[in-house]
Amino acid sequence: MVLGATGQIGRVAVGALARDGWEVTALSRSGGRDAGWPGDVRAVACDREDDAALSAAVGDGCDVLVDMVAFGEGHARQLVSLAGRVGSAVVISSMSVYEDDKGRNFDTQAAEPDGFPEYPVPVTEEQRTVRPGDTSYITRKAALERELLAAGDRLPVTLLRAGAVHGPYCRTPRELYFVKRNLDGRRRRVLAYGGASRFHPASVHNIAELIRLAAPRPGTRVLNAVDDEAPTVAEIGAAIDAVMGVETGDVLLDGPPAAGVGDTPWSVPVPVVCDMAAARRELGYRPVVEYAETLPETVAFIEERLAGRDWREAYPKMFGNYGDLFDYAAEDAWLAARRA
Repeated sequence: MVLGATGQIGRVAVGALARDGWEVTALSRSGGRDAGWPGDVRAVACDREDDAALSAAVGDGCDVLVDMVAFGEGHARQLVSLAGRVGSAVVISSMSVYEDDKGRNFDTQAAEPDGFPEYPVPVTEEQRTVRPGDTSYITRKAALERELLAAGDRLPVTLLRAGAVHGPYCRTPRELYFVKRNLDGRRRRVLAYGGASRFHPASVHNIAELIRLAAPRPGTRVLNAVDDEAPTVAEIGAAIDAVMGVETGDVLLDGPPAAGVGDTPWSVPVPVVCDMAAARRELGYRPVVEYAETLPETVAFIEERLAGRDWREAYPKMFGNYGDLFDYAAEDAWLAARRA
C-alpha cells in the first residue's frame, strides 16, 4: 500500500512497485490514478488524517506500507498502531533533520546571524539531528523519526531522508527559477557565492528505486535519499539552458546575494551534500537516473503549468516559501550600477 500515491514521489513509486511484481493499492485523498500506472493498480480514496479511514483501507493487512506524507508524532503513532497488520513500512523523511556540530540547522539559517549549518561533506546518516518537536517542518520530521525508530521492534521501518526532490508534480520546483527566467527572455543572471552552491538534489526516480529495494527487505534503518551527483547552481542553470535551447551569461558574486539579487533556491554559503554509501551497502542501491537526464520532463511540466498563468498562481507554495524570485527591476538596477 502506498499512502500519498498521487503526490510527486508516490506517482513514480507506485509504478515502480507494480512493475516489480507487487500488488499495489494506491491511497490518496482523491483516490485518483496516474496514467502511467499499470492497469491492475487499485486506487482508493483515503484521508490519512482520519485514523478510522486508514485502518479500514489497510483492512486485514499488507506486507509493506509506503508513506509519502507522514509528519510528526501523531502520524508515527498512527502507523505503529497498524503494526499487527503491516509487515514493514517505508517512510519518507528529509535530510533537513540534520544539524551541524554547533547546533545549526535549516531553522536557524534565517533566525540567527551566521545561522546556516556547516555540515561535513558528505553528510552520513550518523550526523546529529535536530531536537524533535512540533514547531516546524524539520522538528516534526525529527519527531516522526524518533517515534518510528523507537517502535522498530514492532514495525520495521526504512526512513528515507530525501534531498531537494525534483521531477514533475512538485509544488516547489527549484528548477522554476531558471525555467521562468528563460521563458521571460532573461539572458543574464546573477549567482551568489560564485555560482558554486551545492544543495543535493533527489530525483523522484531514484527515491522510487530506494523504495522498491527496501520493500522486500524489512528492517529498521535510516538512509539518505539523494542523487549520485550534487551539481553546482551554475551547472544546474547551464543544464536547464541546454534543455530549453538558450544561452545565458552568468554574473558571479563572490559572496552572498546583494539585497536579494543573485539569490536562487539553491544558493547556500556552504555545501549541503549527502553520502549514499549506506544505501549501497544495505540495499544494493544504484541510481537509475542522473540529474541532467531528468530535466526534460521537469522543464516540460513546469512550462505547461506556467502557460497563461502568473507564476504565483501556478506555484503558490513556491511563492510562500521563497517570496518574489523574479524581481527583475532590482536586478536590472544592480547590473546597471555595476556597469557604471
